[in-house]
Amino acid sequence: MNIEELRDYCLQKPGSTEDFPFGDQTLVFKIGGKIFLLIGLEEGNRFNAKCDPERAVELREQYDTIIPGYHMNKKHWNTIYMDGRLKRSLLHELIDHSYDLVLNSLPKAQRELIPR
Repeated sequence: MNIEELRDYCLQKPGSTEDFPFGDQTLVFKIGGKIFLLIGLEEGNRFNAKCDPERAVELREQYDTIIPGYHMNKKHWNTIYMDGRLKRSLLHELIDHSYDLVLNSLPKAQRELIPR
């Protein structure tokens, strides 16, 4: 998966938006105004995604291409390298998981406004 494919996949998520709140080198994807994924455009080969804390630890133990979130709360965020060693299906699963965690953390009224 490359950065263009990642962008397309994230923007297919209902209600997702893209933004550059941290400068023009960090692309951020949000749902309901909350971040579910970040990727540095200079690097382009890794992204940060939210993760359930227990699952985050398991993933880090299982894959050397998943590490604690760079510049993020390491309990809740992973940095995932897109260097070809992880299957596309796993990358999609990790993005979906992050999106779902953030979506489910939104107030019910806000969640109901997001098209499905």
